[in-house]
Amino acid sequence: MYNERGMSQPPLVVSVVGNRPQFVKLAPVSRALRGSLREAIVHTEQHYDPSMAGVFFGDLSIPAPDHLLGVRSGSHAEQTARTLLALEPLLVQLSPAAVLVFGDTNATLAATIAAVKLHLPVVHVEAGPRLYDGFASPEEANRVATDHLSTLLLAPTEHAAANLAREGLGDRTVMTGDPMYDVYLASLPQAEATRPWEALDLPRGDYVLLTLHRPANVDDPAQLATLVRAVRAGGLPVIFPVHPRTRRVAEAAGIALERQAGFFPIEPVGYLAMVALERSAEVVVTDSGGVQKEAFFSEVPCINLANRSAWPETVEAGWNVAIGHDPGRITEAIRSFRPRGAQPRLFGEGHAADAIAEAIRHLVAG
Repeated sequence: MYNERGMSQPPLVVSVVGNRPQFVKLAPVSRALRGSLREAIVHTEQHYDPSMAGVFFGDLSIPAPDHLLGVRSGSHAEQTARTLLALEPLLVQLSPAAVLVFGDTNATLAATIAAVKLHLPVVHVEAGPRLYDGFASPEEANRVATDHLSTLLLAPTEHAAANLAREGLGDRTVMTGDPMYDVYLASLPQAEATRPWEALDLPRGDYVLLTLHRPANVDDPAQLATLVRAVRAGGLPVIFPVHPRTRRVAEAAGIALERQAGFFPIEPVGYLAMVALERSAEVVVTDSGGVQKEAFFSEVPCINLANRSAWPETVEAGWNVAIGHDPGRITEAIRSFRPRGAQPRLFGEGHAADAIAEAIRHLVAG
């Protein structure tokens, strides 16, 4: 590849992202890559609301996307198909040295399929987490398919790397650590300065932080209402940044998500404010894999509203409990789950992005 002056240019890597957790992972990786490679950022726009996308690019100083695909909301098939249709001609045009995908979304799978069909190397950041739930969750199917199709698998933990080895993928795997931990460490001073609980007249540390967005928890209004009641019954004030999907379901069903005594539904917050809320919570209740990790980083007890966690190492370490949907167990866990003691270093030392960039440079250099 040559520029207009006939000089050789560094190889091009295309990074495909579409939702909040992927933006977080992209931020340090993009900075590390751009020291020696060219990068084009493709945003599928799965998360397109400013509160879910634009604020993250600003908080994390991510370069503006080079290409927007306009995929937006839809069923799993619709999102995957739209991403494939929009991305394939773009990849043909750009002809990158590698395609970089993140996590476990429909965009992750679609970008992987598009690249593989064009004989382009695929690099999977956050390869290897498993629920082993018989593909009951769509994310599990996306993870497994992406890992088995990818050229280079970048595992965030030793547990994830071991999963890949068991599936015969050890020779494609590099254990890099987790770039989400890089971002977390680098952002702490800015995050601490936001103090978002003060706007709600709450003291630091005296609340539950609740997040809900997975279809199994929010698409059934009765299930959503039951989970919210169970969390409120824990006896602590509840701060609830409401995902747009969750709010749509609640409004359609007539479920009031309004501020009441001890209950604070708020608009989604940016990365820095979210880290501040996580670090200052008494306990985190969530169905988000990313929030589970950030609670662990923050040394805050985490209650996972599922029967399994994609991060079982955090459960084994004693800081995360997979509680399922039983209201009584949820309420009791909020009242009593208070782990103590030193944490193991599960997600690296905060230098994952450098290891990821080095692995990618080695790949594209042949």
